Formats: sequence, C-alpha cells, structure tokens
Amino acid sequence: MSKTLLMPKATAVWLVDNTALTFDQIAEFCKLHPLEVSAIADGESAQGIKGMDPIMTGQLSRDEIARAEANPNHKLKLSEPKVRVPETKRKGPRYTPLSKRQERPNAILWLVRHHPELKDAQISRLVGTTKSTIDQIRNRTHWNMSALLPQDPVTLGLCSQIDLDMEVQKADRGLPAQPTGDTLLPASQTEGLQVESPSSAGEEAELDADAVFAKLSSLKSSTPDADEDDDLR
Repeated sequence: MSKTLLMPKATAVWLVDNTALTFDQIAEFCKLHPLEVSAIADGESAQGIKGMDPIMTGQLSRDEIARAEANPNHKLKLSEPKVRVPETKRKGPRYTPLSKRQERPNAILWLVRHHPELKDAQISRLVGTTKSTIDQIRNRTHWNMSALLPQDPVTLGLCSQIDLDMEVQKADRGLPAQPTGDTLLPASQTEGLQVESPSSAGEEAELDADAVFAKLSSLKSSTPDADEDDDLR
C-alpha cells in the first residue's frame, strides 16, 4: 500500500475555493501544473468537478493548512490517510537485472527452439524483451546470431519454472488437437460412397441360383421332345 492523494483535481478545486494557499503549493500537493491550478481558479478548468475536502478524508489537517498559509514556502504533507490505495502494478515487460540482460538472446533462442508454440508476447513476458529482438532471433538476423547458444531461461534466472509452465499451457490450449491413431473420415468424404448391405448381396446370390436351375430344367425338358420326333420318323 502507498500513501496516495485521492482525487487530486477535486482536492485542488476545494483548496482553491477554501484556502489561501498559493497555486504552487496546491500544484505540488495535488501533482498538477501551476497553470492548471490557475485555470481552476479562473473557472476555465474542472468546471464540472465538485471539490473534495481533504480534511474530511484525513489526508490533510487544519494545522497543516494553517502552517502552509502562513509560510508560502511550506510544502504540504499528507497525513496518514483513512483509505489506503493499493500501488498500481507496472504493466510491461518483466524487469531484467543488468547482469542478466546479455543472456536474454540465449534464452529467447531456447524458447523459440523448444517451445515454438509460444507467442512473442509470452516470450516477452518471460524474459523481458522486445518483439523486434524476438523477430530477429526467429529470422536469424540478430547481430550476434552466430555466437548465441540456446539456454533455459529458468536456469539463467530470467523466469521461474511455474511462469514458464503457465505460458506453455496457455499456448497449448490455443492449438488444435492433433489426431492420434486411426480416425473416422469426415462426413464430406463418406456421403458419396455406396455401401452394399450383406442382406442385398445374399438376395442377389439366391436370384442367380434360381436362374441357373431354371435354365437346367428347360434344357432337360427340351431333350425328350427331340427323341420323340426321331421315333416318329
């Protein structure tokens, strides 16, 4: 937690309207430019902002304001606030100590080779580098490419194993599943296929057998007729 002034512009509006503090004192206390405080006093800025009393919020005491009014060179100091504001987390690449910055290209090369599924933003978070450096190493155009040796960033102390595993898991979730073993053909490939059922094949076999027997019986019946004709002659 850090001691941070709540609503600095609204506090500046209240101080301008209710105290005899100088613009410089108010600007320094509220982290504003003196010209902006002057614009607030002239009604040119913060017209829709309602002033907030820093005494009510416990950020200033009446005695502190009185001392500053009596001495234009006195700098206002924050009291222990009633409300603690959490420190804002710094967004951006991970900070890398100077002693380890020269190892970052080796770590990037290791990540590119062993975890090609990682995106540039993930590599940047892990080792604290820029996208241009990652692109140069991917395309092998880095100025020191011939001297680079792939090294595990965890071993180099650039990131923790937990952070690396988390980034790899995130990258794996974004990849399509790889088929393993025999798989079914998609419906688009099987719609045009004609499959004969065993029952239909059996019926055709029966029909062919009947036709054969019918031909045999007709041959037998035609043979006696021919013998009778010979006897009559």
